Amino acid sequence: MRRSAVSYLTALVVSVLSLALAGCGGGGGGQEQAGGRQEPIARNPQNASKKVTVGAKNFTEQYVLGEIYSQALEAAGYDVDKQLNVGSEVLAFKALREGEIDAYPEYTGTVLTNFYRVPAREVPRDAQEAYAEARKRLRTDRVTAMPITPFDNSYVLGATRKTAERLRATTTSQLAPKARDLRITGYPECRQRLDCFVGIERAYDMDFKEFVASENTYEVLDQDEADIGFLFTTDGQLATGKYRTFRDDKDFFPPYNVSFLVRDQAARSLGPEAQRVIERVQRPLTDRAMVELNSRVVVDKQRPEDVARQYLREEGFVR
Repeated sequence: MRRSAVSYLTALVVSVLSLALAGCGGGGGGQEQAGGRQEPIARNPQNASKKVTVGAKNFTEQYVLGEIYSQALEAAGYDVDKQLNVGSEVLAFKALREGEIDAYPEYTGTVLTNFYRVPAREVPRDAQEAYAEARKRLRTDRVTAMPITPFDNSYVLGATRKTAERLRATTTSQLAPKARDLRITGYPECRQRLDCFVGIERAYDMDFKEFVASENTYEVLDQDEADIGFLFTTDGQLATGKYRTFRDDKDFFPPYNVSFLVRDQAARSLGPEAQRVIERVQRPLTDRAMVELNSRVVVDKQRPEDVARQYLREEGFVR
């Protein structure tokens, strides 16, 4: 049986909670129970008249997050409409600004480098600083950026275990001299992104033999159609042990914590309770927990909506 997202954290949470109870009389405003489980989200009948259209981009983690946020808001009584396959970040952000959706989860590094053309090297490496900068710039588009997730889903170069062992490299710098003989694969939009293919070649002075555009990076690696891939640090496939990643030893990739972006008008309509719900349900989402949830979809072939429901139940947010 696969370990649940909460099982990874049980021992740590219990010890931390014990210290918190001893030092501050329990804390938490009554929202966390013994053992790390949360009190269920309370349904507020006044939210029934407040409608929100939640979007998501077009890959596994976004589907899972979109479902978590949607189901949590529904539990709080909001009228939620889901559009969880909007497309790439460009299409999703356009849909948000034009009012086709009211909210969707986006990554701080993507906001800064793609939407506001901040060079990757100029993005703060501190997650909260990057979030503050993204939040400030999003205000110009009348978008509210809610507080970020604990997990950081950054890009990372990776390969099959067999290829990584052949290359005898553990860092991106060690990989760089070998790049001229290697094919690299990534999402089609990565080819032009400053925080993806373009930027990493410049930062590490690499010149790959070929860029293979694909929506199925791991499949391309498995079929030996490329040697290296642009992976994500919370990819569910990494839980299988079949792949190795190369450490970004020059710290090129900026933080990619998730912020739930909401149109200002929608944020005002939903009220502060919606943000409290979002913050609560994303608090347990560490890197390891997100890998586990993603793996339930890509490895165990469960539906994102079912995985989200399991997560909310396991953590005690819903019954």
